[in-house]
Amino acid sequence: MVFADLFFLFAFLPAFALCYLLAGLAKGNGVKNGVLVLFSLVFYAWGEPVYVFLLLACAFLNFLFGRGIDRSKKNRTFWLVLGLICNLAILGTFKYLGFFAGLLTRLGLEVHVPEIALPIGISFYTFQSISYLVDVYRKESPAQKRFGDLLLYIAMFPQLIAGPIVRYGTIAREIHHRKVTVSDFADGSFRFLVGLGKKVILANQLSEVSDQFLAGNLAELSTAGAWVGLLAFTLQIYFDFSGYSDMAIGIGRCLGFHFRENFDHPYCCNSITDFWRRWHISLGSFFRDYVYIPMGGNRKHQFFNILVVWFLTGMWHGASWNFIVWGLYFGLIVALEKYTLLRWKVPDWLLHVYSLVLVVLGWGIFYYVDFGQMTAFFPVLFGKAATLTDFTVRSAVLSRFWLWVAAIFCCLPLGRWLSRLFGDGKRALGYDMLFLGKIVVALALLAVSTALLVGATNNPFIYTRF
Repeated sequence: MVFADLFFLFAFLPAFALCYLLAGLAKGNGVKNGVLVLFSLVFYAWGEPVYVFLLLACAFLNFLFGRGIDRSKKNRTFWLVLGLICNLAILGTFKYLGFFAGLLTRLGLEVHVPEIALPIGISFYTFQSISYLVDVYRKESPAQKRFGDLLLYIAMFPQLIAGPIVRYGTIAREIHHRKVTVSDFADGSFRFLVGLGKKVILANQLSEVSDQFLAGNLAELSTAGAWVGLLAFTLQIYFDFSGYSDMAIGIGRCLGFHFRENFDHPYCCNSITDFWRRWHISLGSFFRDYVYIPMGGNRKHQFFNILVVWFLTGMWHGASWNFIVWGLYFGLIVALEKYTLLRWKVPDWLLHVYSLVLVVLGWGIFYYVDFGQMTAFFPVLFGKAATLTDFTVRSAVLSRFWLWVAAIFCCLPLGRWLSRLFGDGKRALGYDMLFLGKIVVALALLAVSTALLVGATNNPFIYTRF
């Protein structure tokens, strides 16, 4: 089950809201937490009925490891290391075993290559489990005394299958002590519908353009078609993933949970370093706090530390050579920027152009899981094609002209600008206009998204496969 689905919008979500509101009649958050856990398990089991037991087993193991860390004075490190090994072993078995077995086979060793289906969201809930254990070990957050409360954190359906990666310390207190204000509910609902619009109105339509050019026969692809397809994918992946994050943050806000931002208009960046401070913030901060800084950070072996982090970032996205190359590509650029570009005085417009070009090329590496297709695509992109342009390119640009315009404008911080224009709600008239504008926009987004979802055939979120 995904958020951008008619069943979720008009069956699952209303049923959950009704049960959650009824649970609110009870004192405290205990009953509401139980309802949230139950619906989260149903949400996950809807598409992964078998792997819900894996999710439960992982949560229970981490509950035991957390209790071991909390209770033990002499063996805290043992319990942490054991927990990390178990979490990474589970992730490695389901996500990377086939990759490494295939690698050994190509090296001449007779190794059986297992066919293991990847559980949805395993990378996200594994990293959240690691966050829990490390935060408890560092005594930054208390260990959960009840299994159900930890299961709530790990399995909460708003962020379960595609993030953002919610750090345990962010919501540890809100599991038992949270209140939902009218402002929280209004802002959360609006944020959810904005994310829905990003996904359905923009990302889904852009995916048709990107697939038209990138998923076909590369021998027949023109150079202009390669660029149009790649630019469409560049916009698609942003609206797809940031749209999911918006919906997750919005639902969380409606429930009283305050998840941190996961995107900050990344295509407005002025360097690759700046881009990755703005894109998938929860993953970047995870690697920074749990890998980069413990390795030495900026203090020693900085270049090596950056490459290790980016190698792991690439591997996190998938067991495929293109993701490894993609991670090292950005890691090398980020490392080089530390010693060059970030120390020079370069015009902002030039920095922006430089950043966008490298980001777009990076998405070309990211798109092609088949390494052979990836290496065949880039010569076409740089002119080694049967033709430079064709009718399909002109049609894709002109027939969807307003889609391109809307997508480009929506990459800008429009909400921030409008808030400043209307005084950020500080003036009565400005507040009323902003409030009414949000209602109109929210209703329009819901109506258009619903219409587009009827009969939609291309709707999965890209990041659910990670």
